[in-house]
Amino acid sequence: MRLDADADPARWIPVTGSLGWKGRRHRKAAIGMLLGQMNQAAGATSRPGSGFAAWAMSQAAPLLMRKADGRVLVWTWKAEPDLIVAMATAQELTPQLRTARAMMPIEYDDTEEFRTPYLGVGEKLVMAMPPEPKTPPFATYTWDTGTHLITLQAVCADKERFGTVIGAVDEIARTLRTVEDLTLGETPGVLRIDPA
Repeated sequence: MRLDADADPARWIPVTGSLGWKGRRHRKAAIGMLLGQMNQAAGATSRPGSGFAAWAMSQAAPLLMRKADGRVLVWTWKAEPDLIVAMATAQELTPQLRTARAMMPIEYDDTEEFRTPYLGVGEKLVMAMPPEPKTPPFATYTWDTGTHLITLQAVCADKERFGTVIGAVDEIARTLRTVEDLTLGETPGVLRIDPA
């Protein structure tokens, strides 16, 4: 199962599929922001070499995402790449994944219904003020297709500006869809029904 979405090119830069020099500044900024947030959440201080780590990961990220074969899509904010990063993933719903989701902290039960034209009804969780003070604000959108868990996660570096960019993440979530490799005539008798 592969994913596709229509992110507004005036607001978002796709990190997925950008190889070499194309998009490297945005890749590096997005990865640097995520590494910084992880260090902060762990209570570590940023080290001088962390810029190199972000650069090295930004070079490897496109190849790793290409290897994921469309199961991972990543975007970063065009005007300010280290402000917010959005990542969509498709995971097979194994018993272990279902168990892990069932064991999440109670704060993660505070979801609201989120309907899209392609994936149907899902859940949206917004943590503008996470319970842990070191945790950055984030939003998670999930859809259970029965066989896969489709997730869109957005992490923001600035708690005060999170509310100004979450609407743009909603727009990506509404266009998120699965893409199947079906050749015309390969599966006769298949009827496609809109999940909504």
